[in-house]
Amino acid sequence: MDSEDDMHDANDVDSLDDFYSGETIMDSDAEAEDGYEFMDNDTDDSDDSPVSRQQQSYTVLKEADIHQCQEDDITRVSAVLSISRVSSTILLRHFHWSVSKVHDEWFADEDRVRKIVGLLERPVVQFPTARELTCGICFESYPRDRINSAACGHPFCTTCWTGYIKTSINDGPGCLTLRCPDPSCSAAVGEDMINLVASDDDKGKYARYLLRSYVEDNRMTKWCPAPGCEHAVNFVAGSASYDVSCLCSYSFCWNCTEEAHRPVDCATVAKWILKNSAESENMNWILANSKPCPKCKRPIEKNQGCMHITCTPPCKFEFCWLCLGAWSDHGERTGGFYACNRYEAAKQEGAYDETERRREMAKNSLERYTHYYERWATNQSSRQKALADLLQMQTVHVEKLSDIQCQPESQLKFITEAWLQIVECRRVLKWTYAYGYYLPEHELAKRQFFEYLQGEAESGLERLHQCAEKELQGFLNTDGPSKDFNDFRTKLAGLTSVTRNYFENLVRALENGLSDVDSHGACSRTTSSKNVGGGGKGRGGRGKGSTSRSGGAIRNVDDLGHWNCEHCTFANVRSATTCQVCRR
Repeated sequence: MDSEDDMHDANDVDSLDDFYSGETIMDSDAEAEDGYEFMDNDTDDSDDSPVSRQQQSYTVLKEADIHQCQEDDITRVSAVLSISRVSSTILLRHFHWSVSKVHDEWFADEDRVRKIVGLLERPVVQFPTARELTCGICFESYPRDRINSAACGHPFCTTCWTGYIKTSINDGPGCLTLRCPDPSCSAAVGEDMINLVASDDDKGKYARYLLRSYVEDNRMTKWCPAPGCEHAVNFVAGSASYDVSCLCSYSFCWNCTEEAHRPVDCATVAKWILKNSAESENMNWILANSKPCPKCKRPIEKNQGCMHITCTPPCKFEFCWLCLGAWSDHGERTGGFYACNRYEAAKQEGAYDETERRREMAKNSLERYTHYYERWATNQSSRQKALADLLQMQTVHVEKLSDIQCQPESQLKFITEAWLQIVECRRVLKWTYAYGYYLPEHELAKRQFFEYLQGEAESGLERLHQCAEKELQGFLNTDGPSKDFNDFRTKLAGLTSVTRNYFENLVRALENGLSDVDSHGACSRTTSSKNVGGGGKGRGGRGKGSTSRSGGAIRNVDDLGHWNCEHCTFANVRSATTCQVCRR
């Protein structure tokens, strides 16, 4: 890799190439169409999206949009089937708001569908000449104008209908599948009856339940999980990525509704979140850093140098920290306060081997988890800070910079794009630590390659972040236009483009399981330098590699200082005289 100064000149595309040109295997003849292509600067600068240039696979719906879509579906079904709007709503509700499903089922067997959902073609009971009718609930007689009935014709007074509907609505969304109060009848009670007898408050609740059902009962639509957000997302089936971004700026995974977590799959995210919140790590810490009292078995942490431990009341048992024996059996003959001959002797006999092994394993496991979790949490904090900086940039600094540099705000969009990219990259980098934690230990080659790619990603992001944060301050603190501002624009836009390309391809590589890495080491021979490092060409013949003579043998050494064993293909460091895997 070249020096950091190379990256500071974004006018020089080769400098940007060098920044992310990490070829693991040099094979100028190899050409692979698939792969990582971590360095692809042939981008469309006219693209408005700094984060993703993939075709959007979802639609964000506001409440008015949801209502309009719902009305359109109801009207469409009503027109095609020649039924009322109320009947159309009941049908769509039953078939999870799928217009095609309603059409298929209805035209396949209309009578069966009517029976299932409770849509009757004619009343079950009729009273054509009666001037008064008896309510089927309170058994009082009322004039016909005070009696109402569903399509079945069962008569109930307005007061009983109101109470029946109010109770059902107060019980929750189940009111959307309301049936006739008569126990023997299954006729559906639709929105027309609700609007006829319910109070305004109950009508509003019913309308909200109906609107929410359009989202919650639809397999391809979900609410945005951000607190306080009332937008929904309609997803296109068959899309490659589940990551969606709501109008409230919250990005989440449409599949599991957790925050957006590419390149980690949903199952790994669930395990990671559970591990972060579970008691397992507490138990690991207790096991690694404490010992149980020999009498009451409560865990005790040693906080002083002396081996004489006294358990807390009411136990108050005194024992030796090393051998866990009663302190009354200890004294000068056993080594005093800071040692224990009994423990040393028992240890040599193997009496504590299993206990020590379990404690050491717990300590190693805890240290490994802490390593990944701290970096995961740090990038989360950095992302939150970047979000705050982005908001300040959009609301304050862009306007100020426009005044100072005498340029319209539309010409400063590249700064906002850079900050959006930083926010997205922090999110990706955060989840790479969860990916690394669950990467199998025995896959050494993949782990080494992953850590290299992760390190390059961190390095590149830091350069972009520093440019957008610190170098921009120099232009905000001046009194007038700077002649270097156009150079800064080119540099920041170049860094944004390079970082975006690298992270997009990093995500694809990790989602593919680093498939180009073989079981022994390095990358497969079919992987071109472009696919791994993003460019087999560069300044001064970069991409061609170099040669090294060691032990009489001439080996090809790549730009990372590795040579590949001809027997097992493992990537060894330049100084190694024999392969670290096969020892040849």
